Parts: sequence; structure tokens; C-alpha cells
Amino acid sequence: MQNFELVSFAKPGDLARAAASQWLDEIAAANRAAKPHLAVLSGGRIAENFFAATSALARQRGIPMGAVHFFWADERCVPPDDPESNFRLAQERLLAPLNIGEAQIHRIRGELPPEVAAAQAVSEVRQIVPLNAGGQPIFDLIILGMGPDGHVASLFPGEAEATRADATIYRAVQNSPKPPSNRVTLGYAAIAAARLVWVLISGAGKGEALRQSLVANGGTPLARVVRSRSQVRIFSDLVSPA
Repeated sequence: MQNFELVSFAKPGDLARAAASQWLDEIAAANRAAKPHLAVLSGGRIAENFFAATSALARQRGIPMGAVHFFWADERCVPPDDPESNFRLAQERLLAPLNIGEAQIHRIRGELPPEVAAAQAVSEVRQIVPLNAGGQPIFDLIILGMGPDGHVASLFPGEAEATRADATIYRAVQNSPKPPSNRVTLGYAAIAAARLVWVLISGAGKGEALRQSLVANGGTPLARVVRSRSQVRIFSDLVSPA
């Protein structure tokens, strides 16, 4: 049995709306159970459509967001108002439109040196998110994107195995192959521990990376994520993963 579900869409807008609707279903279920919902966000081009669709649909459906806590899969080491900031994108398209309170927002402080920002992010997660027996946080949902090289969060191809196996929840990334060079990223072990992992894949030039990520011995970062879990849901508007 394959450990991924590939859901295909004709257009980016269709993908964004479907993922938004399913995320809001998860939030509504948590509300009914009187539980918090611990979500991890990513950046990328499809994220802009996804955040806008989520904020619009949440208002339309009247879904309370007061028990949702927002974390990030990665951040560029830039100030929070920088155009490169993953936080800024979410703030403008999702958090501010929904009037999310500061106590619910747990951003990675990209304005700090990456090692300091990573350590602060780890400390904050440990105070809020339940941990498994291995000390990894059990997020309810991690939402990732994928780049043309198959990278997810700021986990890029070509890292040493010792680096990939690092069990630190958040770690600094220096000399990233994609600018800016300094970043902070969630590690593979934390992604593997989440209750749900979804990947939103949109845009030209990603078909081969997706195909390589879904074969048994794929070498991309996304392939490693898929192998680490019993299930990953992939939303894609690519014509095919070939």
C-alpha cells in the first residue's frame, strides 16, 4: 500500500480552495472536540492563493479560529516585514484578515541569527505542542510546498546524512542553495511526527521532482518525507507527475 495520496486539480485556484476547505474541516472538528488545532505553515507561490482562500472561506462558513495556533515550517533570516518573509505572507493573506490574536502566532524570528532563532523556536514549540516519546512535537497539520528541486521547508537536496538525521526540532540552515542563504527549518523528524502532512504543489517545472519524490527510492527531500510517514496527502495542479 502506497503511503501517499495524490489529489489532482486543473488549476491553482481549484487546488487552493480544496486544500483550504479541507483544512477548515480539520479546524471545525477540533472546535467540536474543544481541542486546540496546531498548524504549521509554509511559504511559496501557491501559499498566497491558499491563505486567501482559507481566510475567505473561514468567514463564509463562520468557523471560529480562536483555538488555532500557527507555526512555520521554515523562515528566511530576514525581518518580519521583508518581502521574503514567510511570516509576512501569512500575516497579510491569512492572519490579519481573520484577526488572529498574537498569542496564537508563533513565528520564527528571522531577524535574529539563525542559530538563535532556531533555539527560540524550539523552546516555544516545547511549551505549547505535545511531544512524542522521542521528544518530537505532534503538530495536528504541517502544510508544505515543494520546489523544482524537490525541496520542502528549507530542507534541500545534497545535505549530509548526519545533517538530515539531526533530530533537533528546528535547525539553522546556512549557505542555502536558494537565497537568502541563512534560514531556519523544521527537521525531518518533526515532520514525520505530525498527525497530518499535506504538500501543495503548483507551477511549471516541478513534474520531474514530483515523479522522483513518489518512486520507491526517490532521492528528493520530499521523497524522504514520504518514506518517513504512513500517509502524506499531495495536492497538485500538474498535468501528471511524469
